[in-house]
Amino acid sequence: MEVYEAPKSQSRPVRNRRRKLFTLEHANRTLPLVRRIVADMVKQYKRVCILEERCHIRRPSVSQEAHQKVRLQYDAELEKLRGLYEELSAIGCELKDWRLGLIDFPAMRDGREIELCWRLGESDIAFWHEIGAGYAARQPIGEALAAEPAHQA
Repeated sequence: MEVYEAPKSQSRPVRNRRRKLFTLEHANRTLPLVRRIVADMVKQYKRVCILEERCHIRRPSVSQEAHQKVRLQYDAELEKLRGLYEELSAIGCELKDWRLGLIDFPAMRDGREIELCWRLGESDIAFWHEIGAGYAARQPIGEALAAEPAHQA
């Protein structure tokens, strides 16, 4: 599966760009929108994977024209997935797993940056982890983090 990155020629130079930081309250307020986008992304990712497999497996019984149609459909579905990815990125959260719908929201805890962690199917954000620690290192959000004052960039 291709991972979307903006082509170098189309990306704008970014200097001293800071990630948006969320409070727990703000991240939870974004969940209705994030939930819809991520649900669409997980479904779209499955479609793209199926089409990608069909593009790479050339069957003798499939004509060149039919194979080209599958390739064009793959390109169109991949473009839809890119659009969803960009929509999610514009919110400021980060997709960590395409299949699970795993999302991280950059946040602050005790003066250091952390990630609030949410997975499709969860009702709200109830876990966090250190930067780069990942899903396996999720810890329940305690009262201290829930009461953390707003630190948004």
